Amino acid sequence: MNSGLLRRIEGSAIPQSAKGNRAARATPGQRLGGRGFAFAALLLTALAADPAASAESPIRLRDMTKASGVTFQHTNGGSGRYYIMEAMTAGLATFDYDGDGLIDIYFVNGAPLRGMPPVDPPPRNELYRNTGRFRFVDVTRHAGVGDPSYGLGVAVGDYDNDGWQDFYVSNFGPNILYRNRGDGTFEDATERAGVSRGNKMGAGVAFLDLDGDGNLDLFAANYVRFSYDMHKLRFVRGIPVSPGPLDYPGEPSDLFLNRGDGTFADIGEESGVAAHAGTGMGMVCADFDNDGRTDVFVANDEMQNFLFHNEGGGKFAELALTAGVAFDPVGVAQGNMGADAADFDHDGWIDFAVTSYQREPTSLYRNQGGGFFGDVSAQSGVAAANANQVRWGVGFADFDNDGNRDLFIACGHIDDMAPLVDDSTSYQSRNVVLRNMGDGRFVDVSDQCGDGLALKNVGRGVALDDLDNDGRIDVVVLNSRSGPTVLRNESPGGNHWIQIRLRGVKTNRDGVGARVRVVAGDLTQIDEVHSGRGYQSHFGSRLHFGLGQRDRVDRIEVRWIGGGVDVLENVPVDQILDLKENSLADRSKTE
Repeated sequence: MNSGLLRRIEGSAIPQSAKGNRAARATPGQRLGGRGFAFAALLLTALAADPAASAESPIRLRDMTKASGVTFQHTNGGSGRYYIMEAMTAGLATFDYDGDGLIDIYFVNGAPLRGMPPVDPPPRNELYRNTGRFRFVDVTRHAGVGDPSYGLGVAVGDYDNDGWQDFYVSNFGPNILYRNRGDGTFEDATERAGVSRGNKMGAGVAFLDLDGDGNLDLFAANYVRFSYDMHKLRFVRGIPVSPGPLDYPGEPSDLFLNRGDGTFADIGEESGVAAHAGTGMGMVCADFDNDGRTDVFVANDEMQNFLFHNEGGGKFAELALTAGVAFDPVGVAQGNMGADAADFDHDGWIDFAVTSYQREPTSLYRNQGGGFFGDVSAQSGVAAANANQVRWGVGFADFDNDGNRDLFIACGHIDDMAPLVDDSTSYQSRNVVLRNMGDGRFVDVSDQCGDGLALKNVGRGVALDDLDNDGRIDVVVLNSRSGPTVLRNESPGGNHWIQIRLRGVKTNRDGVGARVRVVAGDLTQIDEVHSGRGYQSHFGSRLHFGLGQRDRVDRIEVRWIGGGVDVLENVPVDQILDLKENSLADRSKTE
């Protein structure tokens, strides 16, 4: 953290924020025991705990945006009126839609809002097919997935178990379910499936098998209740800024149960989920208490987070407060954006990382078992990451294959006028790479990661996947009101890895919710297949494990949703492994 920021936090007034209901902040000294003082203390603790940030980083990310062939341009549809959804769009998805073994990219786009003249051709979501060698081709028109709605989130899952990945797009307005026909094209199956969800403002979405019946169900978070006549334009020092989420009523999430015949039943009310109105942003589904049932974590903006514990029988109980993931360490709600889940410390329990607003900590909740989490944001060094910026997309990934999962965070403000209100921040920002040191600490190595981390944009959704099948996790960032960032991981080789694709038979075809345990010598790692994660995005259907210098995997154990377990022993490293439920693994060396 730079000394200038530290001085501002310690001794001077915090400027008025560019976010509407945050505009009246006081100095930390004036709010002893409150948010400002608590965050200053967090940052000081993080700074003291931070190891030498100048240490050489083994992570290298190269900007390949121009060379990739990706020409997508995002719009937030704004016309100077600063509608609340303008800052919230959008996410993206990386997945292999055509089954060729190469991971493709789907970008979610905004659309003209009231007051903006029509655009010809209108902005649309776009699908890019991976043709290999880090080149991508726009196949949107052929695939039939160029949704012109106002897009926000996306999640991927084979909901009809036909072997082809489908996906669901969350919008301001009715959502869309695209069914993959298996021939490179998709059909709009929304109405038949019954998952349109009405005229709401969407957010993060996820597929999960909540009842273990082998069919993927659908959880769709919502942000706020909004219509154009409810718009509240805010001014700070005469400068127009975006309203905040508490300017509008919250909205419950939607939960749809897959009937197994291509249709879904709305079970929001009977499940208990609809009883909790929130301001949902990013979300992730994960089994946090190791009971074999998938739970749901929702990051709420300016409200307490939700942790829906899967009680079985289609019922959920909201436990965020008692679990310790609802608020910051002093009981204050954060302006949370993105959320991801992983076992960052190899103790066999899934932890959560949550990004937040300017001068609020990025949160790292360490799972202590027994249904409880401890906030280790400060002592881990995560809290101080780019603290004077707004942080959005977030994801765990082992970029250097040393066996420890690092963190990538996308940054960018909500308002282009933000620097006029607060000169400690900027609209465009650099993204952040936090290297996991393996001892509970993370170090900001962004300055040593190459030209890919020197770029300044207005980051939103992040996707982390191996786009060229070389065993190293690459990065795609959707940037608001501009083109995306496509980064190739060119970290020096030497460390080993293994990637695992699950193929369900009795369970859902993508293995969503399955937990994989990989043992290589003294290193034991777990991961789960998540559908929907980060900030309104999807990535990581193919699980990746860095192994360091360990040259053989002793044991792979897969616990499928529903209770079945498969075990594979003595597995060669540096390969992508297809593992089919109740069958021998089909090994396929990478080219």
